[in-house]
Amino acid sequence: MKFLQRLGRSIMLPVAVLPVAAILSGLSYWISNGGQSPNAFSAFLGAAGGALLDNMALLFAVGIAIGMARKSDGTSALAGLVSWLVVTTLLKPETVALYTGVANVNEVDPAFLRVQNVFIGIICGLIGAYCYNRFKDTRLPDALSFFSGKRSVAIVTAGVSLVVATALYFIWPFVYGGLVVFGEWIVTLGPLGTGIYGFLNRLLIPVGLHHALNSVFWFDVAGINDLNNFLSGEGTYGVTGQYMTGFFPIMMFGLPGAALAMYLTAKTTRKKLAYGILFAGAVSSFFVGVTEPLEFAFMFLAPVLYLVHAVFMGISMAISEILPVRMGFGFSGGFVDLVLNWMNPMAQNPWLILVMGVFWFFIYFAVFYFFIKRFNLKTPGREDDDILGDGTEFDTHSKDDAYNMTAVRFIDALGGKENITDLDNCATRLRMEIADVSQVDDVALKRAGAAGTMKTGGHSVQVVYGTNVQFVKDAMERVMSGEVVMPTADAEPGPQGGDTATGTRTRTTITLRQPVAGTVVQLSAVPDPTFAQEIMGPGVAIEPTGSVVVAPADGTVGATFETSHAVALVLDDGTELLIHVGIDTVQMKGDGFRTLVEKGARVTAGTPLLEFDLRKIAAAGHPAITPVIVLNNEDAQIEFSE
Repeated sequence: MKFLQRLGRSIMLPVAVLPVAAILSGLSYWISNGGQSPNAFSAFLGAAGGALLDNMALLFAVGIAIGMARKSDGTSALAGLVSWLVVTTLLKPETVALYTGVANVNEVDPAFLRVQNVFIGIICGLIGAYCYNRFKDTRLPDALSFFSGKRSVAIVTAGVSLVVATALYFIWPFVYGGLVVFGEWIVTLGPLGTGIYGFLNRLLIPVGLHHALNSVFWFDVAGINDLNNFLSGEGTYGVTGQYMTGFFPIMMFGLPGAALAMYLTAKTTRKKLAYGILFAGAVSSFFVGVTEPLEFAFMFLAPVLYLVHAVFMGISMAISEILPVRMGFGFSGGFVDLVLNWMNPMAQNPWLILVMGVFWFFIYFAVFYFFIKRFNLKTPGREDDDILGDGTEFDTHSKDDAYNMTAVRFIDALGGKENITDLDNCATRLRMEIADVSQVDDVALKRAGAAGTMKTGGHSVQVVYGTNVQFVKDAMERVMSGEVVMPTADAEPGPQGGDTATGTRTRTTITLRQPVAGTVVQLSAVPDPTFAQEIMGPGVAIEPTGSVVVAPADGTVGATFETSHAVALVLDDGTELLIHVGIDTVQMKGDGFRTLVEKGARVTAGTPLLEFDLRKIAAAGHPAITPVIVLNNEDAQIEFSE
């Protein structure tokens, strides 16, 4: 599962470039009237979009090589590219013709015409990442020292790719041929066969083998030739188009409905990122029928949803064959093709596609929304990488030296660099393999700037930091490699600050407006050691009588939370503040709380930040006492003005 999650995250790198490519290609197709009236502008847009869409498998090879590599740099990307070039060149029809002695390249097994697909791209990316991880530190004899280390990666990758290409030379024709034979058989099953085809068409997309199946139904492999007969208008009215019609309702309406469900279920702090991915994917799916940007966004993160999607596609295909509706496409089942082919002599009742589409929009929305919430599926914006619990998700340091010092403190708290066997990061946290987990000091990590620590079993440890975790990870690598030499963590002032020789402590007073009405008490009165012992930082607490938290000073909203129980601010003087309403109120999952601002919003003293219901907090059995914590100054003390 860990491998699949990492693979899913890696796939998002190449997927991110697909929506713009799909839109460019769709605009070109629309402007040229389906390719019938090409002009310079449509050719320009088409070439720009095609440059990415036509090389999608190559993008996967490079992107996965980067994402799956530990401590990745350009070397892993180069390795993925080398593997792709070796495998696809050795298996292209012209090369295969030389092996077999065939005089005419057209006589080569047609399987090798389809070897440049996403499945091969993923394999090549994994080969590149494996060779990088395994051989980047290889030391060769002095005579060959030029090829030591990272220079050896591409060489080894080429060798491994030779072996893989040899295996595929024998395996690939059987895989491809088996799909063609299977496709020819399901033609005999009527609407059931069409439904099976639709189901398998989606199910095979992750490995790129859907092209083999499509060739049976769309082209003249088994005498069906559905696509060409429709476009030429020379098919059989009421029959031709039956293997294409069912795609339109799903691509134009179903998947956008799924995108809306994924957006609405995304975490509040991640909605903007989810919106960028999902909206662009929905647009390309609706207008031009390019579904990969959306499908790859959840097929690995939530495989059960992709299985549901494949089933729905099969049902749509079967229903479309039963109904008196036929439509075809030259590019894909999107709005552009629907408009261009509306008047095609083979088109039958195309308006029914719109009716079916509305139905599928609500079905996809309802089913996806239910599955995501019921089973806590990790669709975009809901990944475990972004679960922060009660911590903050904004950076508490601003300079490279501060990142380096944070790195030193983290390394020390993790038991030293020798105890860290693997170091990686995701969006908000460090992901590590630790030799001896018992040496990990959770309290020291929090004092050094961590928002939380999770020990997920075995030797795996995760340290939640925030959205600038990449800078801390890079600094840790620099310190561990000796590139940056910093004072040891023990050389810094101790947790109590001030003069470590005398034990005295110099306090910095921060004067604020009281953020919520109530009685001010000492932080030690909070029934939670994380706050009471100042593990998160110094501050005060309030026994609230009011129900609205307001900004205590001018600043910027640093973080909000899905459960709306807390808010973080970065004040104009640089002070980073956390206001946490109640203890363990995160367990209320937002019931009784409402956030009134967005992350990044500019606020002034008195601006309402969030509101809460004291009665619901009491009914849930949680103390309502509200800590106000300074996160980035251990020597601060808070005073409220009158």
